[in-house]
Amino acid sequence: MNLTAGTLQQLWVRREVSPHGWFLGPEAEDGLEVLLPYGEVVGDRPEVGTEIEAFLFHDDKERITATLRKPLITLGEMARLKVADFHPHFGFFLEMGIGRQLLLPLKTFPIERKNVWPQTGDELFVVMKQDKEGRMLARLAKIDDFEPHVFRAPTSWLNQWREGWVTDVYRDGVFTLVDGGVLGFGALGYINDATMVHPLRIGQKFSARVTQVREDGRVSLSVKASKEAGRLEDSERILAFIKERPGGAMPYSDQTGAEDIQRRFQLSKSAFKRALGKLMKEGLVTQKGNWTHLNTVEDGSEEKPES
Repeated sequence: MNLTAGTLQQLWVRREVSPHGWFLGPEAEDGLEVLLPYGEVVGDRPEVGTEIEAFLFHDDKERITATLRKPLITLGEMARLKVADFHPHFGFFLEMGIGRQLLLPLKTFPIERKNVWPQTGDELFVVMKQDKEGRMLARLAKIDDFEPHVFRAPTSWLNQWREGWVTDVYRDGVFTLVDGGVLGFGALGYINDATMVHPLRIGQKFSARVTQVREDGRVSLSVKASKEAGRLEDSERILAFIKERPGGAMPYSDQTGAEDIQRRFQLSKSAFKRALGKLMKEGLVTQKGNWTHLNTVEDGSEEKPES
């Protein structure tokens, strides 16, 4: 039997040594022992001669140590862990439920794309492994790690807004795990860069619309609303902007350059024109040259066009 870091093991309480704690070992008297410090006990005090389940880890002095705290992940398992801290030389430290943190090395992430690195509070799907010295480390979960856990997304998800987490970032988009809710663990998905409002980072939680349920049970997602819903939302935002302007007019029209529109409204030129066209068709605004004016009457109410 090996006393391996990252594992839960059934061990016998052999003796108590004050002021350190209890020494645990396997049932066979083979000389293997591990210390269970007093500070690592939760619940009732262990009794010599009884068998208990303990989790093994390396302490600050690189010694194998036992704890009765229950970990969120064990060796070889996958789990979703929260980013607790970051060190620019080592990487990201993940909360694993035992009062100590699991290191996800910095080399895991693309150095040239720091905008996709996780932030404190983000949640990462990782698998626990060991380094050459047998110490616990994390690696990002891969598609093969998810396969035993995910289910095929139901067709009823089409056009629904679903929550999930970014699991990895690629050149043209991001892989995701879409939360399954009551259905189970979740389904795999992909968000193309073209359907994002802004870049998504690894570990970020998101809400996105299912645009396709594929034959393999995975889903394609978009962070943007459908064109019709987007046009309504964009037109309401533009109308509110005009109403707040002095004189009910703004120096933007369908002749305004795309860069100016993006800077002011965070909209593409085509989305801006669709929203503005909706407002003009409803008779709420009128364009005069490069300006757009709110249609009003003397009492301040919106003026409807003559039929």
